[in-house]
Amino acid sequence: MLEALFGSVNRERVLIYILARGEAYAREIATYFDAALLGVQRQMEGLEAGGVLYSRQVGRTRLYGFNPRYAFLPELKALLDKVLIFYPDEARERLVMARKRPRRKDKPF
Repeated sequence: MLEALFGSVNRERVLIYILARGEAYAREIATYFDAALLGVQRQMEGLEAGGVLYSRQVGRTRLYGFNPRYAFLPELKALLDKVLIFYPDEARERLVMARKRPRRKDKPF
């Protein structure tokens, strides 16, 4: 949707995913959107170099999130929120619903 503005569909995907989930790592985003891992990693590194994202190491995984010191963060989030409104309902719900832990062993279906 914003590929012309951001220059890459992967850049839009990274920003939308991090907006919806708070923090993410490259493989998680690439798997979710069925995109090439290297392309997602390059976009994340570029956004970090530009000050839009920050990263931190958790074990062997590098997590990325929005840099709270980025000057245009409120405007960027407002734009991405607007884009998220135009996503299909099913895609938006799937994107926002973050299930990280497995179900409890005895929990009924």
